[in-house]
Amino acid sequence: MTITIALRFLIACLIGSNFVHAQTTLVNPILTGFYPDPSVLRVEGDYYLINSTFAYFPGIPVFQSKDLKNWKQIGNVISRPSQMNFMGHRMTRGLFAPAIEYHNGIFYVTCTLIDRGGNFVVTAKDPAGPWSDPVFLPEVKGIDPSLYFDEDKAYIIYNSDPPDNKSEYSGHRTLRMYEFDPVALKVVGEEKILVNGGVDISKKPVWIEAPHILKRNDWHYLYAAEGGTSVNHTEVVLRSNSVWGPYVPYKDNPILTQKDLPADRKNPITSAGHAQFVEGPDGKTYAIFLAVRPYEGNYYNTGRETFIAPVEWKEGWPIVDPANKAIQYSYKTSFKEVKQKDAKPQSGNFEYTLTFEKALDPALLFLRTVDSTSFSLSKAKGLTLKLKPETVMELGNPSFVGKRQQHLNCNTEVSIDFSAKTDNEKAGLIIFQDENHFYYLCKSVDQGKAVMQLFKSSTDGKSMELLAQANLSSEKALLRIDARGDQYSFYYAQNPNDWILLKDKVDGKFLSTQVAGGFIGCVFGMYATSSGIETTNSASFEYLRYKGDDVIYKQKQANYMIE
Repeated sequence: MTITIALRFLIACLIGSNFVHAQTTLVNPILTGFYPDPSVLRVEGDYYLINSTFAYFPGIPVFQSKDLKNWKQIGNVISRPSQMNFMGHRMTRGLFAPAIEYHNGIFYVTCTLIDRGGNFVVTAKDPAGPWSDPVFLPEVKGIDPSLYFDEDKAYIIYNSDPPDNKSEYSGHRTLRMYEFDPVALKVVGEEKILVNGGVDISKKPVWIEAPHILKRNDWHYLYAAEGGTSVNHTEVVLRSNSVWGPYVPYKDNPILTQKDLPADRKNPITSAGHAQFVEGPDGKTYAIFLAVRPYEGNYYNTGRETFIAPVEWKEGWPIVDPANKAIQYSYKTSFKEVKQKDAKPQSGNFEYTLTFEKALDPALLFLRTVDSTSFSLSKAKGLTLKLKPETVMELGNPSFVGKRQQHLNCNTEVSIDFSAKTDNEKAGLIIFQDENHFYYLCKSVDQGKAVMQLFKSSTDGKSMELLAQANLSSEKALLRIDARGDQYSFYYAQNPNDWILLKDKVDGKFLSTQVAGGFIGCVFGMYATSSGIETTNSASFEYLRYKGDDVIYKQKQANYMIE
């Protein structure tokens, strides 16, 4: 009897343990910070996710996961200057809205190089790369192309001009499609308009874009974003028995939006749309989409981020999380969590330190291209940046290596070894939104004396305003920027943990997308410049340390749960 009871107890414990282990809490955003326009794909047991990067280099990060929660960056699609560069582009231009697909052993990414070149396709046998040089598609006019494979046929769907290039209203667009040859990488036959304006043109819908087609139970579902990428962003769906249409809209569109929710709700998530569906490990459908976490109104500095929510099929239509009008910060699932070896955390609160002994982390960013002659890596000095004449206010390639701001509340710290020879030479830590919106904490000299300086950019992109300055006594220093929603504070230290406040609570709204405009988010950057004058000087950064501590998250048993 005692043995039987003990066995029953042991079995119950094992079953309970397995049940708990099989539960996974998905925490939103699944990719924090400037990771907009997500596209996701499942190939057997692996998931691959890519995002827009605009004029940052390398372009289009590739993430891999086995559970839709733990994501590891395995490469970048545009990783070689010979593929593409963005010199002369403003930071908010460049690469728009990539989409990833897979067929017969080949991965495909379609994307738009805005203003210069248009739509293109690249391919790879391994999603980690290398990816091919781009093949441009001159017949595909517009933005946001995606591929759809239907057995032995392929199609390319995209946003384009209104019929006959005659707009009935501002924001009037169409969704169009060609058949596509996935071997020759070119369109076939004639173009056809699938959607004119949106799901109901009588209501003058704007910016129908980011289209995808999904086949389920003999129906072809065409779903896309409407309303622009700000607070009126939505996702809508139509369907047809034929891939060529006609497509009939769902009567209760949109299937995803946050635009009608109370503006004063706690911890709001806004601007949701640009979705793609994928089958989860549990066989259920999930939507991966962009959304925003503002700290006030429509003010946010972290850019548009990547979120997830469950999808339910009701009467043959996909509805994103019908149980909740508001996107949730967490969703519980019944499938097993699979952690990624050596992966940097991407959701919830986290911290890590980057060192620069052998290779740069694939998530680090340059402006417009990479100049391998302008930096070096070593165990002794870390990352050494040559001071280039180019500045971040120009449209070139300054000495800049950055990482995304991934939390509303965070701090970034670097160590620097640098001695300026003249007052035009500066090196330090920048918080950068674009060419006209940044704060720069740097070492320099003033009247021959070493100083720590804080600058604010002018909105005309031609100068910087000195906000604060302090004298220094050593070549080595620590720099730190603290972000607290709409405020940034700037610190330095000449001895470890002996922090000195240089400037407190500087206006953070100046760095918001709402003020700056465009489509990108803030980036912390190690930046060195000689301000238009040639020099042989350089600055070395031993490490970059990042810590995010948004109050909505708390850490518990290695999982990030919502308070």
